[in-house]
Amino acid sequence: MPQPSSRRPPLLTVTQDTLVAADFTPRTTGRAPAPRNPYRRLFTHPGTRAFTIGNLIARLPIGMFSVSAVIMIAGSRGSYALAGAVTATGLVATAAVAPWVARLVDRHGQARVALPATLFALLGSVALVLCVHYDAPGWTLFAAQAATATTPNIGGLSRARWAHLFLDAPDALHTANSFEQAADELCYLLGPVLAAFLCTRLFPEAGTLAGAFLLLTGMLIFTSRRATEPPPSRRPGTRPPLRAPGMPPLLLGLLATGAVFGAMEVVTVAFADAQGHKAAAGPVLALQAAGSCAAGLLYGALRPSGPAERRYVWCLAAMTALMTLPMLAARTTGSLVALAPALLLAGMATAPTMVTAMLLVQRRTPEGRSNEGMTLAVTALLGGVACGSAIGGWAVEHLSPTAGFALPATAAGLALAIALGHGAVEGIRTDSCAPH
Repeated sequence: MPQPSSRRPPLLTVTQDTLVAADFTPRTTGRAPAPRNPYRRLFTHPGTRAFTIGNLIARLPIGMFSVSAVIMIAGSRGSYALAGAVTATGLVATAAVAPWVARLVDRHGQARVALPATLFALLGSVALVLCVHYDAPGWTLFAAQAATATTPNIGGLSRARWAHLFLDAPDALHTANSFEQAADELCYLLGPVLAAFLCTRLFPEAGTLAGAFLLLTGMLIFTSRRATEPPPSRRPGTRPPLRAPGMPPLLLGLLATGAVFGAMEVVTVAFADAQGHKAAAGPVLALQAAGSCAAGLLYGALRPSGPAERRYVWCLAAMTALMTLPMLAARTTGSLVALAPALLLAGMATAPTMVTAMLLVQRRTPEGRSNEGMTLAVTALLGGVACGSAIGGWAVEHLSPTAGFALPATAAGLALAIALGHGAVEGIRTDSCAPH
C-alpha cells in the first residue's frame, strides 16, 4: 500500500503557450550543515574523537608522575632532596632521549615506535616502585627513573596529527592547537591533585601505578587510530628541525617561557608558606592554570588575522605585562587573597602565547619531521621549567619570596626580546607576502 508523502506537489500553471511547473519544496544538499562551533568542527573528521580520548587519558599521568615520585620517595627515605634529585634526573634524561624517540616516530610511524617506547618507560616506573618498596640502594632509584625517559611526548604526537589533518586549513589548525593547549593546562591542573589524593589516601605507590595504567591505556587507544596518523618519512636527507630557519630563536623563546612557569610555581609555594598557608598554594596556582585554560579555549574560537609572528610578539608583550600583576600584588599587599586574582589574570596570556608558538613550530619544522619538531619545542619548554624552578628556589632562599615574583616577568621579557631580535622580525618579513 503506498504511503502518503510529505512532499508537496508542484504548482502547475500556463503562460500563453508554455506549461510552467513550480516546485516550492525546500532543497537539501544531502550533507549536514557544518557546525558553527569551531571545536565541534574539529571532531567531524573521522577518527579525531577516538585519538583525542586516548590522548587525554595518556596525557593526564604526565602531571602525576613527578608529584607521585616525590611523595613516594620522600615518605620512604625521609629526604626531599633525594626525591627532587631523582625527579630531576628523569627530566634531564627525557630532554636527552625524547628528540631521538621522536625522530624514530617520524621515520617509522607513531604506532610502531610510541607503543614500544611507552612499554619500556613503564618498566622504569614499575622498577622505581619496587626499588622504593623494597628499600633498594639509592642509585637504583636514579637508574629506574632514567629508564622512564623513553615516554613519548603525547602532546607532540597529537599536535602532529592535527597538523597532518589540517595542513591546508589554518583556521582549523589554530583551533586544534588551542584545544591542545587547554588540554595541557587541564591535565597539569588535575594530575597533581589526583596523584596527591591517591598517594595519601591509598598507599604511597598508588599514584605511580595508576599513572602507569592510564598512560598504557591511553597510548593503546591513541595508537590504534592509524587513519589519522602522519605517514612515516624515510627521507634521511631532510634538514633537522633544530637547524631549520627561524627555529633556534623560537626554541630559545620557549626556554624562557618555560622559566616563567617554573619560577612562578616555586615562588608562589614559598610565598604561601611564608604567610602560613602552604596548603593554599595548590589552589592558588590552579587559578593560573584555569585562567590559561579559559583563555586558550576563547583564543581558539577566534580567527586571528595577520602573520603569526606578529601575533606571537603581541602575545609575549601581553604576557610580560600581566606577569607583573602577581609581583605588584605581593609587594603592595603581601596577601594570598590579592595574589589569587593576579595569578588568574596572569595566566590568561600564557595559553595564547603557547598556541601561537606551537603554530610557528609546525610551520618551521621541515616536512616529515613534525614529531621531532614538536618534541624539541616541549623539551625546550621543560628545560625552561627546570631552570626557572632552580633560579626561583635560589631567589626565595637568598632574597625573599616577594622578590622572587620579579623572575616570571623578567623571563617573559626575555622571551619577548628574543622574538623581537631574531625570529619574529624575519618571520614577519617572509610571512607578510604569504596567504593566511
